[in-house]
Amino acid sequence: MKRIFTLTAAILLITGYTAKAQSRQTKDHEEKTRTEVTLETTEGNIRIALYNETPLHRDNFLKLADSHFYDSLLFHRVIRNFMIQAGDPASRHAQAGQVLGEDSCGNTLPAEIRIPGIYHKRGAVAMARESDDVNPERRSSYSQFYIVWGKRFSTADIEHMAEHLDTVSGGRIKMTPEMKTTYRKTGGTPHLDGTYTVFGEVTEGLDVVEKIQRAYTDYDDRPVNDIRILRTVITGPYRPAGSNAD
Repeated sequence: MKRIFTLTAAILLITGYTAKAQSRQTKDHEEKTRTEVTLETTEGNIRIALYNETPLHRDNFLKLADSHFYDSLLFHRVIRNFMIQAGDPASRHAQAGQVLGEDSCGNTLPAEIRIPGIYHKRGAVAMARESDDVNPERRSSYSQFYIVWGKRFSTADIEHMAEHLDTVSGGRIKMTPEMKTTYRKTGGTPHLDGTYTVFGEVTEGLDVVEKIQRAYTDYDDRPVNDIRILRTVITGPYRPAGSNAD
């Protein structure tokens, strides 16, 4: 009987190791095949890797970047220790003090919320959207996106956020140990988890994001001195027809 238990334990150990190895290989493959977009801004460059796990958002963002849609648009909403937001087409020729953030080409995208694997860690890139009362399906804006800065949280705060995630997901989603560690050591905006689609992450230029989120803003969170996306450049394995990739 002891030999049977020993053999069973060995099989379970090998099976668990194999599963972890396969998961690691899948994750490595996803990371290697991600298309990246560089936002050349007036404050420096921000390089973003787009997730293959959110193909609708990935392809829409690439289409807009490839068509030069984001060129000359402002970071029109900036909140310190929270996030920076861009993508309003009305910001291209906006006058000083003009309130922005209402225009998104009139279209929306179906939600692609992939939590707990993809969440609002510092550097996460997600689509803005209208509030739940008018948008219960949590469909994303067509063009407006934000980059998370956030802050670090205490263990007690994180447990509170974990309860919030459990509530908004109807008990279907639990905050993982990895997420808790990230929010405690690196930072982010955990209160947005499960309600907005995260579709990418910053791979270079977090210092630029940090600089932008510190900008002096008016009462509508618009930077007093314009911060602009000058150009978007697509790199990586996925290039739309007529791509502007170098």
